Amino acid sequence: MIGELADYERLTSELRADPDRLKEHLFGPRRYAEALIGEFDGRPAGYALFFHSYSTFLTAPGIYLEDLFVRRADRGRGLGRALLARVARIAVERGCARLEWAVLDWNQPAIDFYRSLGAVPVGGWTTYRLIGTPLERLASGD
Repeated sequence: MIGELADYERLTSELRADPDRLKEHLFGPRRYAEALIGEFDGRPAGYALFFHSYSTFLTAPGIYLEDLFVRRADRGRGLGRALLARVARIAVERGCARLEWAVLDWNQPAIDFYRSLGAVPVGGWTTYRLIGTPLERLASGD
């Protein structure tokens, strides 16, 4: 389903997902993320992948939702809301102060969905990313 998400987000050229690494990161001795799989009629229909974050301003943990995806044929049946509600319950159970995620600025259906749940955009912030050579260069002290 990660490939389907990349296709929906028009990001297939950036996709480098490796199933073995994903399995190791979800189920190995050092777990970097957690995932929930939603099903209809016994088949995978969507997923949520998330990990812990921390807020110094709130002095509290949080959860960052990396992916929320429902297959096209299964959209509109409540699965996205159910997955997000489960992640929210996990956040509350673990004493997290917030649940946050990013949405592509052109993805109006997702924006409308999130707003219908009471989510609000974080104004004034721009996400930055180091990846590949720039990340390695900074890590090496160059």
